[in-house]
Formats: sequence, structure tokens, C-alpha cells
Amino acid sequence: MRGFKVAKGYDNIPLPQRSTDHSAGYDIEICETITVQPKTIIRAKTGLKAYMQPDEVLQIYPRSSLPEKFGLTIPNNVGIIDADYYENPENDGAIFIQLYNFTDRVATIEKGTRIAQGIFVKYLKTDGDNGNGKRRAGGFGSTGS
Repeated sequence: MRGFKVAKGYDNIPLPQRSTDHSAGYDIEICETITVQPKTIIRAKTGLKAYMQPDEVLQIYPRSSLPEKFGLTIPNNVGIIDADYYENPENDGAIFIQLYNFTDRVATIEKGTRIAQGIFVKYLKTDGDNGNGKRRAGGFGSTGS
């Protein structure tokens, strides 16, 4: 089982959909209008959370139109949402998408604009990796720097 739900504190958030039958990614919208100053990074709210199997990850990529239309990109090129980010003891799992404005002009994006796409992927572990017994507690950046 895997999918999206609306995070606590948000209402009327549309769940991501694939644009075509052969699209790999689920288009993700922002849930409020944002302004990104030149050469800065912000966290855009989606109002979503994602659930998945323990051996899966949700990868967040910028939509191909994001740089051309807005002069924005995801600064680390891909966001990673781990399975234990969802409803852990100190965090509901609300997904934020970092955006970097690489231009010299202010960028404004309206609520409801599709800025990213999420792709669920299974991952593999190395031989002998039985985990380290640690459990996530917290939200964005909670596993350290």
C-alpha cells in the first residue's frame, strides 16, 4: 500500500495524480501562494503526507517547467521522503518542497500550481544491513545534517 493523504492542519488539498497513463510521477501542487526572492531557498507547503511500504521511498523531483517558467529548482535535485517520515511520534509527515530561485528576479507561484512530481521507488539494502535500531522522531531534517 502506498499513497497520499492530507496532513493535519490542512483542508481541501487535492491528492496528487498522474497526468497520463504512462506518467511515472504524481504531480504535486503547492497549497498557498509563495514568493521566492532571488538567490534564496524557501520551503513550499504541499499540505500532503505520503505513506508507503518500509522498503520504499518517495522521490520528489522538480517538474520540467519549473526552471523555465519560474526560474526555480529543487536545490538538492531530488527530495527524499522516507517511509518513517509518515506519522512518526513528533511529526505528522507534512511534505515541504525546498525551492531555490537561481535568477535575479522575484518569483511568485500561485496556490494550486503543480511544481513537483513524486515517484514511489523500492530500494535495496546491502548484505548484513539489519538496521541500527533507531526510529525517526521529528520532521524536516530530523535525521541530522
